[in-house]
Amino acid sequence: VQLQASGGGLVQAGGSLRLSCAASGRTFRTYATGWFRQAPGKEREFVAAISRTGSSTYYTDSVKGRFTISRDDAKNTVYLQMNSLKPEDTAVYYCAASQEGGGVLARVYAYWGQGTQVTVSS
Repeated sequence: VQLQASGGGLVQAGGSLRLSCAASGRTFRTYATGWFRQAPGKEREFVAAISRTGSSTYYTDSVKGRFTISRDDAKNTVYLQMNSLKPEDTAVYYCAASQEGGGVLARVYAYWGQGTQVTVSS
């Protein structure tokens, strides 16, 4: 599967953005998907994940209550709605897909998009 992330940009603190991850292939519904981010000088970190069926979602503590991950298999797309953005959310955001159940570990995701920059100004 090939992934294309989009929707990043520059936003003021408190604002919102919606990231999209468009996937190729008719078997997208068989993949768990996740969002990770990497800030300058920092390691890539888990942000959110959603199961194959969409029935289960997972979030890192720092984004709980502010970010929402969802998927639309008819459109082969996963979304990350980001509200109440903070300067510390500034990073390149990557979407990823896994046939191993997904989760919080980057190593279980075999497929990665190219990343989209999110910059939150104070």
